[in-house]
Amino acid sequence: MLSRVADSIYWLNRYVERAENIARFVDVNLNLLLDAPVVMTQQWKPLVMTTGDLALFESRYGEATADNVIHFLTFDEAYPNSILSCLRAARENARSVRETISSEMWEQVNTFYLMVKDASQAQPLAQLPSFFAEVKLASHLFVGVTEATMSHNEGWHFGRMGRLIERADKTARILDVKYFILLPAVNLVGTALDELQWIALLKSASGYEMYRKTERRISPTSVAKFLLLNREFPRSIQFCLLEAERSLCQITGATPGIWQNPAERTLGKLRAELDFTMIEEVIQAGLHEFLDHIQAQLNLVGKEVFETFLTLEPTAEAASHSASQSASHSASHSASLSQTTAAVPD
Repeated sequence: MLSRVADSIYWLNRYVERAENIARFVDVNLNLLLDAPVVMTQQWKPLVMTTGDLALFESRYGEATADNVIHFLTFDEAYPNSILSCLRAARENARSVRETISSEMWEQVNTFYLMVKDASQAQPLAQLPSFFAEVKLASHLFVGVTEATMSHNEGWHFGRMGRLIERADKTARILDVKYFILLPAVNLVGTALDELQWIALLKSASGYEMYRKTERRISPTSVAKFLLLNREFPRSIQFCLLEAERSLCQITGATPGIWQNPAERTLGKLRAELDFTMIEEVIQAGLHEFLDHIQAQLNLVGKEVFETFLTLEPTAEAASHSASQSASHSASHSASLSQTTAAVPD
């Protein structure tokens, strides 16, 4: 498979997944706003902080109000990681590989983009929850169409790997939003409001019902364990890494646990680290610090995938090109964790 084709399929799936997860990202705060409007009034800034784009936001919008943050993350065409920008980029990637993907995939991503573009006109806050539900449903439909109409070959595995890496990263960030919300109100830990926040977080990850099937009570430790280390829930970080590693091994023909290139080593090392991690150790060391480490390693996985499969040799010219593209690809937690994966010619 041409590196250009593999790159486009990889980022097509990452961008669609990113759009869905940004919808989930904002949905956390919208749900909490309904339950505790007074407490949540000042809790929009953490959403921008966890994307690593706070400076850009403040230079353009100033105050982190609900309307400003939602517009920035959802409909801002100049912000490369907004839902609208992600879907525009996804459609362009799909357009470049129309001969490889199915016509149903192209039609769905095109319809998805047009739906969000039409909705980008000013929408009242009360209608946004239903809009974000439509975004999530459209993303699910794209994944279903991909599963049902594209041959499960090398290209399919590149797309699946991209989707799972993106999903793991965003699950970590959704958890991080909860961490930042608690920082200014430690006295709320263990209260009814705290429980409502954890429930809202689980619902934003479509994990509330599945969590209830395994746990009777809502507790921070149990929720963190479920979203970090559960090997069966499809949005947990551990599940995403396990499945991403399987797709990577299908691409390279390697046996899981035996690495032949830096991408396999980095992904396998991170997956193995979670295999032997206990949630008590995570809480003791600091949930935020652990999530920050996960995000840094996922960025590194993306970098190694680029250098291993999508360019023949990481030359200075390729590195320069990658840096110029990473602004649109990256949603890093801080400037030091910038994403370096990018599309380059064969």
